[in-house]
Amino acid sequence: MLKIHVGINVTDLNQSINFYSKVFGAQPVKVKQDYAKFLMEDPGLNFTLNLKDKVTGNQVGHFGFQVENQEEVLQHKDRLENLGFFAREEMDVTCCYATQDKFWVTDPDGNEWEFFYTKADVEPMETGCCSAEPVKIEIKDSSCCS
Repeated sequence: MLKIHVGINVTDLNQSINFYSKVFGAQPVKVKQDYAKFLMEDPGLNFTLNLKDKVTGNQVGHFGFQVENQEEVLQHKDRLENLGFFAREEMDVTCCYATQDKFWVTDPDGNEWEFFYTKADVEPMETGCCSAEPVKIEIKDSSCCS
């Protein structure tokens, strides 16, 4: 089962929590001084707010798919690598107040997509997490999207 994950950068966490609580009709399941997380079943969405000092332009930090276990992470990684995508793997990392197994791929416009499995909640959050280094996509068959 795939659950969409979206992480956005915000400059005022409380204002953003208030806005998205109203939009989603739900309260966040986790709130920290620099982070908030909403988990919805319908639609299947893991939505996070990441506090930044300044944001300009597109405020999407990254997109992602949350899966049920490490095996699913590896299945998706193998599937995408077999399709010609470079995947940067991060196994057993601490990020976003959780220990996770994950990998990243980047679309042609530089949007980052994370496939991850959350093993456990942890404290504290590592700095600089929840973003991948931009990488160039290598596609073996360029006729896939015509």
